[in-house]
Amino acid sequence: MKFIKFLLVGIFFGVVLVKSEAVSWFRIYEMFRFQSFHMYGIIGTAIASGILFLQISKKGYIKSIKGEDIFVPKKDKGFTRYIIGGIIFGFGWALIGACPGPMYILLGTGVWSMILVILAAAIGTLIYGMLRNKLPH
Repeated sequence: MKFIKFLLVGIFFGVVLVKSEAVSWFRIYEMFRFQSFHMYGIIGTAIASGILFLQISKKGYIKSIKGEDIFVPKKDKGFTRYIIGGIIFGFGWALIGACPGPMYILLGTGVWSMILVILAAAIGTLIYGMLRNKLPH
């Protein structure tokens, strides 16, 4: 019962993504072929909103769910790893047609092939967890 608010926010977020067609394979395909601004507009709005809320939280106007200040630690590692990680993420997104969050939304809309994708993502996460200490970070 304690986590019902998170479930409701998740359901609302899922409905918004479905209605905005952000989980549509066709829209993702259009984006990767540079044929439509639709997805870039959604992603750009999300980035702008994230920057805005992060700046507001740094001023102390927004608190965490526990009422604590939100703290974002500084990253002092190289920029190259983010480029490589983004390319790998983009390849997966282009091949599957969904990034991690919408995989569950698509499953909820009846795209049953997402069960295989979610299973593969879970196995990949497990393998990463086992190899994490041996990988260069």
